[in-house]
Amino acid sequence: MKALFLTNEYPPNIYGGAGVHVDYLTRELAKLVNVEVRCFGDQKSETEHLKVTGHGLDNQMFSHTDKMLKSPLQAVNRCIGFGADPVDADLVHCHTWYTHFGGILAKQIYGIPLVITTHSLEPLRPWKREQLGRGYDLSCWIEKTAMEMADCIIAVSHGMKEDVLRLFDVNPEKIEVIYNGIDTDEYQPVTTRDSLEKYGVDPNIPYVLFVGRITRQKGIIHLVNAISYLDPGIQVVLCAGAPDTEEIAKEMHDGVSAVQKARENIVWIDEMVSKKAAIELYANAAVFCCPSIYEPFGIINLEAMACATPVVASAVGGIKEVVIHEETGFLVHLDQYQESPFEARNPDEFARALAEPINLLMRDEALRRRMGNAGRERVMEVFSWHAIAREVRDLYQGLVEPWEHK
Repeated sequence: MKALFLTNEYPPNIYGGAGVHVDYLTRELAKLVNVEVRCFGDQKSETEHLKVTGHGLDNQMFSHTDKMLKSPLQAVNRCIGFGADPVDADLVHCHTWYTHFGGILAKQIYGIPLVITTHSLEPLRPWKREQLGRGYDLSCWIEKTAMEMADCIIAVSHGMKEDVLRLFDVNPEKIEVIYNGIDTDEYQPVTTRDSLEKYGVDPNIPYVLFVGRITRQKGIIHLVNAISYLDPGIQVVLCAGAPDTEEIAKEMHDGVSAVQKARENIVWIDEMVSKKAAIELYANAAVFCCPSIYEPFGIINLEAMACATPVVASAVGGIKEVVIHEETGFLVHLDQYQESPFEARNPDEFARALAEPINLLMRDEALRRRMGNAGRERVMEVFSWHAIAREVRDLYQGLVEPWEHK
């Protein structure tokens, strides 16, 4: 059997959870089936069972394109390139809306089943209109068309499955829930602190950590607002880069500058760090905070838990299936403070609610240790990439074998 993966992100070009997912899943799947990856970029590699080809752009074509429309139109252009190269796979497996048009083409012109893994859903990310303007209407249309054409949809959480059924005309029998995974040999507790020194983090002061992009979805501004309610002496490390828009970049800069004037030990690492650095930051943190307002799964919570760090996170989406409240950390119910699914009615109240469990953990080292160890154990038992790859392989077989007899 051969699976064709279509993805925006693939190493070394990874900036979000979908890219992490595709990286690890393709490596594990290649031990079970043949895998070909077509991605955005200039990658080119081939081993016995895994071939990777990057698809670049004719930049001259987009030299006069409106900046908000450039990204979605470039995605469509690359998807045409995906389909223009001959396809000999038994199925096509798409990741994020950027590649869905490529999946539609592969299904239509090569007659193979279409599988989509839902890492997020466009209707639940309305702030993207700030980025894309009317391009957001294009991304929503492409996603809806592909989802309703798909022969199988993999939801990364039960919460995501519910969202798919609510937002699209999809047969529930076509949806399978398969969680994201984590490599627990790679993400594990470490005692090295090289990255802390490099980025100006004081290893002698316990710190709460955020890792992620500067985007509305990740809720970073809510954590910045919560800093004023943290106990004195707590160090805060914000590993946050790649802002979605100039507006949120300015909001982040202004917010961090204000709290840095009011208190010490606020460290902002304004870049996406290496995996080694991220593991050191996770493992040495006292608490990890994930204040997302929308999160279909939240691989960052798995990464922190695998490093034996307790988590304080918003009780949204798939996070509720990853973090066990009062066992591996604390869940903060954002809906108590929401006017809509996307905006806090009272941001100050939500900021206070985030700060409370962080303070509780910071005051109790034994509690941190117990919850951190429980998180590590949970990740090892439930979220292994080996087991997840087998689930995906079995799904492929159940899809391809009946398709061949049509």
